[in-house]
Amino acid sequence: MGHDPGQSTATAALDQHTGSRLERSPAIGHRWEKRRRYTDLLRLIPYLRPYRTRWASMFLVAVLGMGATIVIPLITKAVIDGPIAHHDQHRLWVLGAVALAVGILEAITWFVRRFLMARATLGVETDIRKDLYARLQILPMSFHGNWQSGQLLSRIMNDLSTVRRFISFGLMFLVLNFMQIVAITLILLSMYWPLGVVVLVSILPIAGTVLHYERQFTRLSRMAQDQAGQVATQVEEAALGLRVIKSFGREDYLFDRFDAQVTHLNDIEVAKVKVRARFWTLLEVIPNLTLIVVLALGALAAGQGRLTLGTLVAFITLMLSLVWPIASMGFLLSMTQESMTAADRIAEIFDAPREIEDGDGGNSRSPAGHLELVDVGFRFPDSAEEADWPLRHVNLDLKPGETLALVGSTGAGKSVLTSLIPRLYDVSEGRILIDGQDVRAMPLDTLRSTVATAFEDPTLFSMSVRENVTLGRPDASDADVTQAIEVAQAHFVHDLPYGLDTRIGEQGMSLSGGQRQRLSLARAVLSAPKVLVLDDTLSALDVHTEALVEEALGRVLSEVTGIVVAHRASTVLLADRVALLQHGTITHVGTHRELLDHVPAYRYLLAAEDELADDLEREQCWEDTQEHDRLADQRLIEHAASQECSDESHEGSRAQGVSR
Repeated sequence: MGHDPGQSTATAALDQHTGSRLERSPAIGHRWEKRRRYTDLLRLIPYLRPYRTRWASMFLVAVLGMGATIVIPLITKAVIDGPIAHHDQHRLWVLGAVALAVGILEAITWFVRRFLMARATLGVETDIRKDLYARLQILPMSFHGNWQSGQLLSRIMNDLSTVRRFISFGLMFLVLNFMQIVAITLILLSMYWPLGVVVLVSILPIAGTVLHYERQFTRLSRMAQDQAGQVATQVEEAALGLRVIKSFGREDYLFDRFDAQVTHLNDIEVAKVKVRARFWTLLEVIPNLTLIVVLALGALAAGQGRLTLGTLVAFITLMLSLVWPIASMGFLLSMTQESMTAADRIAEIFDAPREIEDGDGGNSRSPAGHLELVDVGFRFPDSAEEADWPLRHVNLDLKPGETLALVGSTGAGKSVLTSLIPRLYDVSEGRILIDGQDVRAMPLDTLRSTVATAFEDPTLFSMSVRENVTLGRPDASDADVTQAIEVAQAHFVHDLPYGLDTRIGEQGMSLSGGQRQRLSLARAVLSAPKVLVLDDTLSALDVHTEALVEEALGRVLSEVTGIVVAHRASTVLLADRVALLQHGTITHVGTHRELLDHVPAYRYLLAAEDELADDLEREQCWEDTQEHDRLADQRLIEHAASQECSDESHEGSRAQGVSR
């Protein structure tokens, strides 16, 4: 645990701008109807526009440096054919000074170009990364449910770095090298056209080599980047689940899984290296063979007097200056293929449908918290079966200040139902109304300030306790925070090394499950909602702490509209009414007493709870009376009943119910 009290202010300031930043459309270009391998990379061009002045300056400086590189061999030609040939010492000093000045200019342009390039490309990378993160925040839960977190992390870090390296190095040198090849080839043709033709002809096999290996390298690049995402997922899962792994002694098993993924990534990278090696070898051999031919023909022409010595030296020097641009084309083109693949993977996030659109309706009145569910149905977007509806024909009406307990067996759809209210998912049919307004018509920030949810599996962030608790209400006063902690019985925070300013680590793993649940509850209470949804938030608490929390929570629920997902009768007693969720729909609504008296399924769900009324009797099934008495003496009667009742073959052997 660490101390970082100053971060709270930064977080609060950032939160004021979050809404506008998230809602701002990303700068990426529109999706092309006819997709090519390069289209998604071209769609990132709008991110260059804010830095166009730097890019223009960088390009001009780079062209100036390239010009200096070409001029130096021409000065060498002039020196050899002029002052040296004619023994003109004065002119030799003048041309030497010019060559020195050009060399210094070339060095300066290299420095300035690198400086401008770093500033511009790092800015582009930062802007894209911000837009990617913002996009991930507004994409629906259905998107995140279908994507591995490691794949998302790989895209926002590795793929974006690949694109940045291409923009900062690959793209610039592709343009400059092409310009240099064209310019030098024209100069060589003008100096001595037979040798110029030799150089020009050598470019044809280079182009053929590029086209031959392009598709194969692109496929391997995509496979490598996808597999890198799988490896990242393995690492993240192992880090987050380390406690479980160690408790079961499965370190070797997880290592074997990781080893298999890394080995597969290694195999793909080796395959890439093989393709790249063949590719680069040809791009190295062809220019060198061309140089040998030029040297032989040039020496022959110089010996025959058709070519001056200065021209031959300049020709060879210029020819040597072409070796790097031509040889580097393999590296640059492979980098281009990797960046195209990376851009495709980045665009997949930008192109994912948002689904949960921000409502444009408004309500000037202060929300009262009247919650209605009208014929609500829900099915997951990727459901294949038409009949696969987790929820269907759900109807509820909660008046302001009323609390409803939602009871159902595991998998009945309770958590799905609670997720529909704050629009973590959208209903597939029907409507959810708050104060008569459809939640889909409400602005999301308004809806989520009206509805607060505390989940059974609480998520805490690597921030201070105060920042975690005030996440939904960053402007809360110290008194409000203290009151929320009191309601959640989270007094343990005062015993932490730095109190509320103690950093609790990633996922809050330095805290127990009950402590995390209490902080999650305090966070929901502090947000001061009009509708409070508690998704079994007390499941990790001991009975004594639970009793204290429920006593304080009762006072909070009297002032808000509440939905409490309950598995214990003690939690049910917090509610004014109870709704029984069965087979994806609400089958019974009434008070706790009414459902106990008249609904066997409800009695069965709460059968093992000590809080049942003493005069309530429920039917059990037993194989014989002797077995019944033995289990009763051991106080295991409820557990045996739940196991035995699943066997319908004993339906006729029911005995008298036992009063608790």
